[in-house]
Amino acid sequence: MAIDDVEDFEEKPLWKGRDAAIIGVSALLFLIGLILEFALVEKSLAAVFYLSVVLLSGHEIIKNGVKSVFRGHYTIDLLITIASIGAFLIGHGEEGAAVMFLFFIAEFLEEHASDRAKRSLHSLLKMAPQTATVRRDGKEVTVHSHEVGVGETVIVRPGGKIPLDGVVVKGRSSVNQAPITGESVPVSKEVGGTVFAATINMDGYLEINVTKGSGDTVLSRIIKLVSEAQKQKSESEKFIDRFARVYTPAVIVLAIGVAVVPTFIFGMPLETWIYRALVLLVVSCPCALAISTPVSMVSAITSGAKNGVLVKGSSYLESLGKIKAIAFDKTGTLTEGRLEVSDVIVTNNLPPKEVLSIAASLESHSEHPIATTIVEKARKEGVELRQVTGFRSEPGKGIIGSVKGEKYSIGSRKLFNGQEVRFPEDEAARLEDEGKTVVLVANERESIGIIAVSDKVREGAAKVVKALKERGARVEMLTGDNERVAKAIATRLGIDEYHAELMPEDKLRIVGDELIGKYGAVAMVGDGVNDAPALARADVGIAMGVMGSDVALENADIALMKDDLSRLVYLIDLSKKTSGVVKQNIVAAILVKGGFALFAIPGFVPLWLAVAVGDMGLSLAVILNAMRLSNIKPEAVK
Repeated sequence: MAIDDVEDFEEKPLWKGRDAAIIGVSALLFLIGLILEFALVEKSLAAVFYLSVVLLSGHEIIKNGVKSVFRGHYTIDLLITIASIGAFLIGHGEEGAAVMFLFFIAEFLEEHASDRAKRSLHSLLKMAPQTATVRRDGKEVTVHSHEVGVGETVIVRPGGKIPLDGVVVKGRSSVNQAPITGESVPVSKEVGGTVFAATINMDGYLEINVTKGSGDTVLSRIIKLVSEAQKQKSESEKFIDRFARVYTPAVIVLAIGVAVVPTFIFGMPLETWIYRALVLLVVSCPCALAISTPVSMVSAITSGAKNGVLVKGSSYLESLGKIKAIAFDKTGTLTEGRLEVSDVIVTNNLPPKEVLSIAASLESHSEHPIATTIVEKARKEGVELRQVTGFRSEPGKGIIGSVKGEKYSIGSRKLFNGQEVRFPEDEAARLEDEGKTVVLVANERESIGIIAVSDKVREGAAKVVKALKERGARVEMLTGDNERVAKAIATRLGIDEYHAELMPEDKLRIVGDELIGKYGAVAMVGDGVNDAPALARADVGIAMGVMGSDVALENADIALMKDDLSRLVYLIDLSKKTSGVVKQNIVAAILVKGGFALFAIPGFVPLWLAVAVGDMGLSLAVILNAMRLSNIKPEAVK
């Protein structure tokens, strides 16, 4: 199902359309045939009406069945064609017509049910307004959303829907982001804030600079990725496909044996055993078995999309239910990722602002998140940033440079290994025990200060860790922070084990060599950007808060559109419930069809009942059971 299919999809009532008309006409013809045969005893004329039913409702089925013979890949359509024509040949025209007619109804209802996923995506697509109010040449004009270019300014008034992704350039409002995140609690937006297509401007006037065209919005990308995911097959689906290729011809051979052996070896009536063989053919159709897994996976993926969770393939959803360990990146995942300077401690006689000025001057040449945080703190405090010479970066350790001719070093303890500079360890340890990251500042002779940077632990993170452990997953944390900070966070959250002072390649090694080697199936949760290698190596890579990140959407197997850790618990539960429904469907299909097959050989099952219950009824039961998954919603984590 491509995104074009979703855009072109037109929802129709069940009783409208060509197939519904065929069902109505076929039902009338079949009823006339029954009246002619059993009330007026006009069997030859009745046969004409029965044949009309077969040709009208079954012309596509017969055509597909015949094609499958020439392709050497026998299908369910072939089994139904043989059963229907065979019934005619032995004088059971009414049952031959019933087989074809009921199978057509089953196919019709299955298609209608499977369209539910497409309807869900189509309704999501329709949430984005078709028109937008744009300011052009100083005037407000209304145009189709497709006609709005990147860089133009759109105007959204209170109660209106935002037509395209963009950045607020004027105004302030609360925005309901439920179509993207699944969370209806409004989010405050002001100048500089990012907004997304299909979200609702609740109470303020907004002018928005468009950053993405209609085909590139977050909503469009979600629909495209979910559409592609629904076409991918899990390992269970692939196995059933392989099984069906062997199973269908085997059933045909078995049915021939049922017809031939009793007749030619034991001298029993040929017509009786051909009839029973035809019943066996019908009850053995693997329809319910074939759809048991895909319809469940599609329903589950649709549920995720409606609740702000983008699953990019059924194989990932299936794998998630087998996960034995979950590795979390710390910053931006278990913590909010919004760093701030909490302490500036002087270790000599310099004023605190002087220490901050020296540190910020050097850090202004670095792109590291901690560096950016220190520079922002200096600017807020009105601290002067000075010229730096001889700047040098030591990856994973810190930076070195000169200010006013004096050389300074800023970084972690690793940077000062082998040097005689001493820091007040008790003070540094106290800060680290509080879960803060310590940045050491020194000149060539002595330490001059300690800057502590804190990152708030996400609300509810401890509850989520507990819930995941209750579901049988071991929880481990990966971080570039030092041992003491990592231990403080891990202890606070109840994490089983932590790995500190890691570079990106270390995270890859731990996930790939240690965790997978020790536990088997492993999931990795991160931001999808700087931990992309580890996400890719894990059996399931999960990226958080990816609404504005194209990179994260591409890197992750599963993407959480909102920074909400509780969605992980929902995901695990959804995966396990999906696995349960798949097993229910497969077991039900095997038991029902096996039971019908056992009763078919002695002649206890008529042909019409084999189709109505053993095929059509069972297939619909499987679909309805699977569709329950699309209604699963996240629950509060306790």
